[in-house]
Amino acid sequence: MAEELGRIEKPPVSSFKKGRRLYFVPLVYSGKDLPGEFFNRLDRYWEQVARHLDELAGKLGGINCIYHELVSFPGEEGMKTIEKLNEKSAALVRVFLEKKARLEALEEDDILTEYMDWSRCLILGLQNPRVTAKVYDFYVEAGRKRNECLARRINETLKENETGLLLMREEHQVQFPNDIEVFYIAPPALDELKRWLRDYSRQVEEKRADD
Repeated sequence: MAEELGRIEKPPVSSFKKGRRLYFVPLVYSGKDLPGEFFNRLDRYWEQVARHLDELAGKLGGINCIYHELVSFPGEEGMKTIEKLNEKSAALVRVFLEKKARLEALEEDDILTEYMDWSRCLILGLQNPRVTAKVYDFYVEAGRKRNECLARRINETLKENETGLLLMREEHQVQFPNDIEVFYIAPPALDELKRWLRDYSRQVEEKRADD
């Protein structure tokens, strides 16, 4: 079970000095049409994430290995993918690469594209319920294979007594290896961002209903 950091309570540092560790940072993507209030909160979130990671690095040692969802290449090629996906996470990753961390490939292209294609089919909307059910089953199976692949990649590349950084959407269902201590990085700005997004979505829906 992940330890949640960024709150008041923190586990004793002495408990985590040895073994494999993984810092899980929830990815938040930005939409171009959102108002400036969102981006102010988004900036605050990433600033708090960076601060918490620095605090952990000072107590437990630096980050050795970085993983980012939707990235299937290591090193500089993987970094180019991150820059296209999310400028905020890209800036954070760059900081740790400059501190000699390595960027590993997290995804396997064939599994990832299968999962994304089935997802697109569901988003498009299908008319026949039998077809929809079959597509959904394929989507679930592809998701299962992807989750297994992600856990395997982390297990194979995160070495003994190393610390990894995983940037991924919060709703993932990856089962991490039992010997990896997972820290969930949850600064206060994350809850603020979620509340703002919920309120904004409700306001948009109410406005559409009135029009």
